[in-house]
Amino acid sequence: MEKQLPKGRTQAETVWKNQKQLRSGYTTGSCAAAAAKAAAYMLLSKEVITQVSLLTPKGITLYLDIEQIDIGPDRVRCAVQKDSGDDPDITDGIYIYAEVKKTADESLCLDGGEGVGRVTKKGLQQEIGEAAINRVPRQMILGAVEEQRERFGYSKGLEIVITIPEGRKLASKTFNPRLGIEGGISVLGTSGIVEPMSEKALTDTIFLEMKVLKENGHDWCYVVPGNYGSDFLTETLKYDGSLAVKCSNYIGETIDDAVSLGMKGILLIGHVGKLVKLAAGVMNTHSRQADCRMEVLASHAAMAGASAADAEKIMDCITTTEALDYLKERKLLRPVMETVIRRIEFHLRQRAGDTLTIGAVVFSKEEGILGKTKNAEELLEQIRREQV
Repeated sequence: MEKQLPKGRTQAETVWKNQKQLRSGYTTGSCAAAAAKAAAYMLLSKEVITQVSLLTPKGITLYLDIEQIDIGPDRVRCAVQKDSGDDPDITDGIYIYAEVKKTADESLCLDGGEGVGRVTKKGLQQEIGEAAINRVPRQMILGAVEEQRERFGYSKGLEIVITIPEGRKLASKTFNPRLGIEGGISVLGTSGIVEPMSEKALTDTIFLEMKVLKENGHDWCYVVPGNYGSDFLTETLKYDGSLAVKCSNYIGETIDDAVSLGMKGILLIGHVGKLVKLAAGVMNTHSRQADCRMEVLASHAAMAGASAADAEKIMDCITTTEALDYLKERKLLRPVMETVIRRIEFHLRQRAGDTLTIGAVVFSKEEGILGKTKNAEELLEQIRREQV
């Protein structure tokens, strides 16, 4: 059926990111489609193959090895091993199985089995109760099997079941439980290719998490950059974290998502080490993008009456904890945080526009809450009502 090539070989194997050459991989959707294509071929041709080609939506051709072949009278099951390249993906190395079997009707039917999650909430690409196989992988799988059906002139029906034996165990390490996907992981991928450390994959997940909240009746929510914010929200403030969206460093994109989804309000809760950058209008808080923490604190200290020597001392600090300790020692912490919060509020409102109410709570582990925007309490109360 296919010419034999090195496993996983593609037309474009590497990308450059941050001055490093990194190897691309392929998605769970590509693995499922390749396994389904190979299973359909073996079922209809009665010929065993150990490699299959797959043209991805990105236009890159993959040559994937077919493993763990199990052939019955009217069914074939086989697997493709996931390769995530240099992306730190928890699904790297797992096996994605497809079983194709003959049916009495003339239709193609696709479902998920063991380790493929089931949708339990509105807002995703599938209806409640369906297998969490996203739209593009679904098209890839059905298209690959239909291609084989046409190739061999087979007019009867075929049933395709995708299974991921390790999926249930891995699901707890993904966003799936927060999105209302239970029992396993999702079959994903819009391009068929995993680009190393893809920012788009992260921002797509943030959008989807907020979309699920919105479509399940929630117009107000918390936004936390990461675990520090999440822990402070639930352990210190004692608020329910089920209405919190994790935004990582992508605060600007998360605000844009809230506006585009028609959310009414969001409250950002985060550590000063990240949120202080908002006072300078920096909406991507990754240190690679900008690190203006000391510049913000030093300039606001100067506005509060600090000397040039004080400002220089703050600029020499390595961490915000060190800088806050110095400000506290100089009795400058409160006035500095008051003006920092005002600038954070200004830049958040500028990004959010007129349709979205937005506020922030800034904290440190040592000092607790360092400051709140004027509307923070109002937003907290509104989100509490959403949880009733």
